[in-house]
Amino acid sequence: MQLEQIVPMLQLAIGPVIVISGVGLLLLSMTNRFGRIIDRSRILAESAHAASGTFIVHVEKQLTIMMRRAYLLRMAIAFVTLSLLLDSLLIIALFLSELVSFEASIFIIILFICCMLSLIAGLIYFLADINVSLSALKIETEVQQNSIAKA
Repeated sequence: MQLEQIVPMLQLAIGPVIVISGVGLLLLSMTNRFGRIIDRSRILAESAHAASGTFIVHVEKQLTIMMRRAYLLRMAIAFVTLSLLLDSLLIIALFLSELVSFEASIFIIILFICCMLSLIAGLIYFLADINVSLSALKIETEVQQNSIAKA
């Protein structure tokens, strides 16, 4: 295969490669959030052992929210990772279809659509996590306001 034949294949694969870069950064952000949720849950679980009264109710609410957020982020990470996998398969399919002169347009279109649908699903779960995190902040704010009012 000549260089003149390889360059168009590389140009064709540039779009999906850029998707990998962007989605990879999104996945990094999601995994960082997931790690923070795990760390915060461990701290809350430790403080639940020493808690009493209304504070234990607050901790239990927070832990419930953390579990919900962890589930949402796990789903978001799974869908975004699937999107990366499909994008990688798309790049391979593009190269192979050009390399062996095989008509794979339908397969490539289906891979691309599935890749984008998976990314969309991951982003929806990510947005859901952000909304749930606001409810955790609301509980924390209410506890702080109650403790200030009692003082």
